[in-house]
Amino acid sequence: MKNSVHKRARPKGAGKGRAVDLAARAEVSAVIDGIELRRDHLIECLHRIQDAYKHLSTRHLTALADLLQLAPAEVYEVATFYHHFDLVRDGEDAPPSLTVRVCDSVSCALFGAESLINELESQFGEGVRIQRVPCVGRCDAAPVAVVGQNPVGHADAAKVSACVDQGQVGPQTPVDWVRYDAYCADNGYALAKRCQDDPELGKVIIDTLDSSGLRGLGGAGFPAGRKWRILKDQVAPRLMAVNIDEGEPGTFKDRYYLERDPHRFLEGVLIAARVVGIDSCYLYVRDEYPGVIEILKAAIEELKAGFGRPLPELIVRRGAGAYICGEESAMIESIEGKRGLPRLRPPYVAEVGLFGRPTLEHNCETLYWVRDIVDNGADWFADQGRRGRKGLRSFSVSGRVKKPGVHLAPAGISLRELIDEFCGGMLEGHSLYAYFPGGASGGILPEALADEPLDFDTLQPHGCFIGSAAVMVLSDQDQVRDAALNTLKFFAHESCGQCTPCRVGCDRATELMQHPVWDQTLLEELATVMEDASICGLGQAAPNPIRCTIKYFPHEVESQ
Repeated sequence: MKNSVHKRARPKGAGKGRAVDLAARAEVSAVIDGIELRRDHLIECLHRIQDAYKHLSTRHLTALADLLQLAPAEVYEVATFYHHFDLVRDGEDAPPSLTVRVCDSVSCALFGAESLINELESQFGEGVRIQRVPCVGRCDAAPVAVVGQNPVGHADAAKVSACVDQGQVGPQTPVDWVRYDAYCADNGYALAKRCQDDPELGKVIIDTLDSSGLRGLGGAGFPAGRKWRILKDQVAPRLMAVNIDEGEPGTFKDRYYLERDPHRFLEGVLIAARVVGIDSCYLYVRDEYPGVIEILKAAIEELKAGFGRPLPELIVRRGAGAYICGEESAMIESIEGKRGLPRLRPPYVAEVGLFGRPTLEHNCETLYWVRDIVDNGADWFADQGRRGRKGLRSFSVSGRVKKPGVHLAPAGISLRELIDEFCGGMLEGHSLYAYFPGGASGGILPEALADEPLDFDTLQPHGCFIGSAAVMVLSDQDQVRDAALNTLKFFAHESCGQCTPCRVGCDRATELMQHPVWDQTLLEELATVMEDASICGLGQAAPNPIRCTIKYFPHEVESQ
């Protein structure tokens, strides 16, 4: 028998061809001190490194892979997937220590984002990086620039320069949010405590949610009570994942509520966890909301100190700049420390979700309403609607109206009523021309359809949907074709790239839509393939603005 050469087994995570820099390993160890070395903490580790060094270097990534016992390729692919990580490869210059991000999505574009970007680029030298970014969740203050982590609403070059010169680059956290003691003084957490004392109350709560008509308010609209019933019957242990990654252009309602009344949301989390039987709850917050992350962490500490009873584990995780992670399975992948690639279904996350366990996935606002609905009764919520619809809707309104912002209005209200009754009317000199009823993916409707009820299932006959109720209003001074192109550029930028119909389709659509006259036949063929063959809702819904523009605004695309 020939002698065989036995090579020493390579430990898991050992790199090929790149030795671990011991100094880099020490630096990484210092900045991630206190974080348990697990795969699902990879993204937070990357955040910590970037927070400390303002970028990610290959030497630090290699060291982190060694510490987490992962292959360097696994760390590298995650670091390059998310937009908020700045990877500097060997031989490349590090980016400036300060970045000014300017939103160029639809509402900000309407109010001069492009000219603001141009002015800032000519004003600042190499010490400040000007970066155009997708929606940052402050569409009511368009245009918006973010200096470091400091959001500047109704931004102009002077405001941005003042922040840079004065070093105002940190997150801005509202100081007037409702604290634990004040929340409890208004009967807060009483229902959560009753749930712990009375095991039979869970059935009453689920029945109440069913009767109220509360549906998932992140966009999908799945009945909340039915979702709790489904999860309650799954095998333990069960987990919860809360989606606070509202990256849909035009949406900012979750930020609005959490900046004001985080304990109302947290009580909804506690009630859901108790009723369904959940011990660990993951709160996934978009990285564009550093102030919200600070508030949530502070509110959780208040809750731990004051509640006086056992709590489920409440874990705050921050995203890293990926719209796709608003899709439930992509969010779960991200929480697990991976690229946010949507999963094929079935199995559904209610059966095989986070860490392979049955998972109750909810939007922030859905849980926000649980206490009020149970305390006031199902009819209180259900009777709020108009035109036969049930409940209230939090409309994130931006664009050409006098009073943009989050407006709590009856489900089934029309766009015209919403503008007149809640938004103070159109801006002076502007007439209603078109509107997005449900953010970038919800399609575009003309003024002639401004009397349609805004709610789940009411807009599908027109090729649209309400989604998360992000309403962007366009006037007679705007071009729908420009707004539609803006959304397709957004989808092309945010596509995870996993499936060809979405990855190639979004890029190809943006090319075709920039022609003076649109090739409508080719665009429809492309839209059909994207809708039928894309893995997740991004690629399936991306054609909506194209089809709506062709259907309702043909004069804009047939000639120039």
